[in-house]
Amino acid sequence: MNLQDRPVTILGAGIGGLAAATAFARRGARVSVIEAAPELSEVGAGLQISPNGMAVLDALGLGPAMRQSGIEAGDIALIDGPSGRGVAHLPLDPARAGGRPYLLMHRADLLEILARAARDAGCQIRLGTRVEAVSEGPAGVTLDLSDGREIVDFLIGADGVKSRVRPVLNGDDAPFFTGQVAWRALVPGGDMPARAEVHMGPGRHLVRYPLRGGTLTNIVAVEERSTWAEEGWHHPDDPAVLQRAFAGFGGDVRAQLAQVPEVRIWGLFRHPVARNWHGGQIALLGDAAHPTLPFLAQGANLALEDAWVLAQAMDSLPRAGALEAYQSARRPRVARAIATANGNARNYHLRNPLLRRGAHLGLGALSSAAPGLLVGRFDWLYGHDVTQGAAATSRGA
Repeated sequence: MNLQDRPVTILGAGIGGLAAATAFARRGARVSVIEAAPELSEVGAGLQISPNGMAVLDALGLGPAMRQSGIEAGDIALIDGPSGRGVAHLPLDPARAGGRPYLLMHRADLLEILARAARDAGCQIRLGTRVEAVSEGPAGVTLDLSDGREIVDFLIGADGVKSRVRPVLNGDDAPFFTGQVAWRALVPGGDMPARAEVHMGPGRHLVRYPLRGGTLTNIVAVEERSTWAEEGWHHPDDPAVLQRAFAGFGGDVRAQLAQVPEVRIWGLFRHPVARNWHGGQIALLGDAAHPTLPFLAQGANLALEDAWVLAQAMDSLPRAGALEAYQSARRPRVARAIATANGNARNYHLRNPLLRRGAHLGLGALSSAAPGLLVGRFDWLYGHDVTQGAAATSRGA
């Protein structure tokens, strides 16, 4: 089905929703984005855009803006948290992924780039409009909104882990608390090299990397504990709680955590990958379809891939076939990424001292002898380009 002049409504003006808006509008669709928040902003949040996500942003013509706003990471460093000693490093050579970089970004900067692109492509972005209910029927998809009721021809649910659209296709699921909580914070300065660091310790780990030319350091810290915390990353916490959780870490971690001005906490819940990603007039993408735990830095990247694949499929196939092709193409890859992230959580948090020491020695030996082999374990992820051979079908890209 050709998307020229086809109406498309997207719920959620996050990364996946805005990328989808641009991808559809560039193919001629009339796109409306509905967002509950009164403004497009994210406070205190960094993210990592790996080469597979950059492939989509490049195809959308946003590569130069991304490279200007982000920091290109030279490597990912694995560090023993308690001692502060380096364990291994994964060199991030763009040549392994078609010349595309691995960028460290402030989320607000990425949202600004995506929103500007969507508006330049002719998309309407409606802010401050909440979705109360969604239903699918013969006449279209009915949206009960905070400012009235609308019936739309085709709906994309890009509305996150608490999606209003997902239950329409799958019923209610039952996410379970993983026994882990995460904190997110920004610290001024930090004098960090251009890399992402993973500090690993018993039952916990901490990730940090520079943002905005090194003027900020982004920190995400995860601890295993039985105390439940609510899902969603906007809940404030006392920085002293974070500092106590990582009081046993060495290097300069404790000193940097002492500078944290404010921190947000959220509970990590595991959701199943949605069984159904589409109905006749509805599709899901991003966290609405496959919520991902933050142990592989792929949430934003997988959403970007979803957005491109869905738009491409719907511009080249009849709707029913396009939606099935989209799910068939995306679900196995997403499931593999989620399984890999879950495995990272276990490996980062090894509690047995002998097991930890053996694992770290093995990683160090491999990193020294064959660093390309270590990072090569992720070629299937970073080296994948969902736009390959199809970029020209995006009008204006």
